[in-house]
Amino acid sequence: MQLGVFTVLFSQKPLEEMLDTVAAHGLSAVELGTGGFPGDAHCPLDELLASSAMRKSLLDAVCSRGLRISALSCHGNPLHPQRRIAQEADALLQKTMQLAELLEVPVVNTFSGCPGDSDDARYPNWPVVPWPHDFQELLAWQWNEKVYPYWTRIAQLAQSRQVKIGLELHGGFSVHSPGTLLRLRERAGEAIGANLDPSHLWWQGIDPVGAIRILGREGAIHHFHAKDTAMDPMNLPMHGVTDTQPYTNMLGRAWQFRTVGYGHDLKTWADIMSALRLVGYDYVVSIEHEDGLMSVEEGFGRAVRHLQQVLIREPLQEMWWA
Repeated sequence: MQLGVFTVLFSQKPLEEMLDTVAAHGLSAVELGTGGFPGDAHCPLDELLASSAMRKSLLDAVCSRGLRISALSCHGNPLHPQRRIAQEADALLQKTMQLAELLEVPVVNTFSGCPGDSDDARYPNWPVVPWPHDFQELLAWQWNEKVYPYWTRIAQLAQSRQVKIGLELHGGFSVHSPGTLLRLRERAGEAIGANLDPSHLWWQGIDPVGAIRILGREGAIHHFHAKDTAMDPMNLPMHGVTDTQPYTNMLGRAWQFRTVGYGHDLKTWADIMSALRLVGYDYVVSIEHEDGLMSVEEGFGRAVRHLQQVLIREPLQEMWWA
């Protein structure tokens, strides 16, 4: 496995300065945003698609520092009930897949998106309970009319471009758990997999090690984000795991995102790394920093130091003792 970073946290730095920072911390990979929620500070999509010279310059800048591009990320909602929003996210995803093919980047990360409750809806509708039965009817309509058709088509396009789609299992979207990911993958095909982020599993009550074993058996982990979550035992009984308070209200929230090692100890993170190795994941562990208690520099630096202690880097060898 290799250690990398989702470079959106360095959006204020020019490309070359960002790459120097990453290399100075001993990392091996960068994950670049092409638009949508991550922005495109280091990867201007249209310009790169239009210019082979710009693509070569980007790759030279990355490779000259001993780095690789682990994924291109364009998180958005291509299933949004407002057509303009959905079309923009869809166009961004398709162009990102095109760029990934040209750059020989194997993975494009995004969200599954979430539809509304009808073709006339204006906002996404994320059912989280099976009763009253309206929610079951809504889920069936969303998946049959929106989720399956869209992602089956996208998976075919991804396969034709020799890239894989890493869907982040994120609350608020149709694909948010191992079960919903495998449900979609069964219909759409193996180009669909997970960009597995433990932080979004913990607050849903899902054990990341268990999720890794479930998805890893199916070869369904395409990329991995390293971000932590801390559950607040005083606020959790008040608000539950579906706490809708702003992330900025850190003192009152039931849970909050943290830098690696500040929500769960290093033994837990070592178990996660071991589980990844156990199921054959030997790709990049990409740091994502969204800790409201730490600066970018401190949070990133601590995540790097913690993960360097538990990351399993060397190739598997023969069991000489067995």
